[in-house]
Amino acid sequence: MLLSPPGNRRSRTKAKKLDNLRQPLRDFANRSVSCDSAATARRAIGLRGMAKQMRRTSRYTRNGGVLSSLVALLATTAIAAEPARPPTHPATPRNAEADAAIYDRCLKLAKQNPGAAQSLAQTWHEQGGAHPADHCAAVALFGLKRYKEAATRLEALAQAMTTAPAELRADVLDQAGEAWLLSGDAVRAYAAAGQAVGLQPNDPELLLDRAEAAAAAGYYDKAVADLDHVLKADPSRVEALIYRASANRALDRRDAALADVEKALAQSPNSVPGLLERGNIRRLNGDLDGARADWERIGQIAPGTQADLAAMANIEHLDPKDLKPSANTPRSR
Repeated sequence: MLLSPPGNRRSRTKAKKLDNLRQPLRDFANRSVSCDSAATARRAIGLRGMAKQMRRTSRYTRNGGVLSSLVALLATTAIAAEPARPPTHPATPRNAEADAAIYDRCLKLAKQNPGAAQSLAQTWHEQGGAHPADHCAAVALFGLKRYKEAATRLEALAQAMTTAPAELRADVLDQAGEAWLLSGDAVRAYAAAGQAVGLQPNDPELLLDRAEAAAAAGYYDKAVADLDHVLKADPSRVEALIYRASANRALDRRDAALADVEKALAQSPNSVPGLLERGNIRRLNGDLDGARADWERIGQIAPGTQADLAAMANIEHLDPKDLKPSANTPRSR
């Protein structure tokens, strides 16, 4: 079976969803509260690691600021939860700077020692840490690879955040979708991603994530619809073109698939996912030499990577008698 973009979604998800949440919190203390073949094609979209890693940097700089609203919302939530007191004993606002520091430390710990982060989040929750503590606890569950529990907690958190901005709730639901994907439940991942898109229907990142979940569940037409939406707003978005090519390949729409991947590679000739995908389409179209050329190119651009291993495996599945001699020396795996 031909291999598509390599299976590094698990590590990519952690980097994408967790690593960049904490940085904007350092500057948050003084901000005001504001009330943010089918199997191979499934893998092609479901494991979008390389290109997605790059595009997520800017998004999660923004989302880190949005998610840091959890800390600001904590103060509002804590005050609202205080029982009525005489006027001489007003509720004491929480220290946003201190809460931001705890949140920052908890998320760092979730990456380095998720068990310890879970304990810290529990203690913080008992001391009134509210939604930020709950979020850190869910992040720790990612680190412990307890993805189903993480997904359940993130969905519960999004439901509880009744006063949070829609963008923030959407991002938490988006994380829940990622957790469901990691747990192997693509149908629930698609449902969570759909809730996120329902809150922010024109967010291209959320649409891309729902397309990923749709493809993982085998809903290729739904994946194409979301990618159409993304590309209508930005027709030159390379990774969306590649993912739509993969979905169309699964639907046996090879002409449309090839057109998309050619357009992507015209803009980004060294796109490893693009070369891997075009190789797949060329192979299905009977252009074995063209497929091999694309996959060998990956070895020149990204030698030793998972994509290179996938490309070499694809080459090994080609029938040698149907190929012209290659100018490149075969490489051992």
